[in-house]
Amino acid sequence: MPKEKINIKKVIDYWIKSARHDFETAKFLFQGKRYPECLFFCHLMIEKILKALVVKTTKTHAPYTHQLVNLAKIAKIDLTEEQIDYLTEITEFNIAARYNAYKFDFYKRCTKVYTEKYFKISKELYLWLKKQLYQKK
Repeated sequence: MPKEKINIKKVIDYWIKSARHDFETAKFLFQGKRYPECLFFCHLMIEKILKALVVKTTKTHAPYTHQLVNLAKIAKIDLTEEQIDYLTEITEFNIAARYNAYKFDFYKRCTKVYTEKYFKISKELYLWLKKQLYQKK
């Protein structure tokens, strides 16, 4: 079966705009002391910028996955061990914030200090990945 023809630029732009919106939402939630929700949106912004990179690299739609390290591999992004560790931790924010079985423990973990740390890390990763997007041919 042949690959579906997609408008690569349009799909990439969709992911970029959506990631930017989620970044602004995470910032707003952090300022409003909605820490678990802030971290959930941190995951979303990184997932979406990675999906833009996947589309740019593969010239096809990004897979339906929330696993950030896997998306980075598909996008052929060279990550440090530290970045892999951070992306692994941030991936948990998606699951922990979404499913009741994990929410209570996650909410307890989401102190101001923890959230501030991971909001900063997420912002740095987001900006770095965005830079990778514009450097990729």
